[in-house]
Amino acid sequence: MRSKKKFDFAEGKYYFNVSNGIQAITIHRAEKQKALDVFSNYEKVGKKVEWLGKWNGKKFEDDRQN
Repeated sequence: MRSKKKFDFAEGKYYFNVSNGIQAITIHRAEKQKALDVFSNYEKVGKKVEWLGKWNGKKFEDDRQN
């Protein structure tokens, strides 16, 4: 059985998922540039990553462009 996420998304933070085999790890950063830096580092080492964007309280705003 798949477990549910055990946290709530914080409004105004940037999120992305890193797939680690079976599970996906959700990572967040408060600042956009730091989130993009960490995201690109995971891409460089060959991890499967998915950009979610900035959480506005109801949905993700995909704003990966600088």
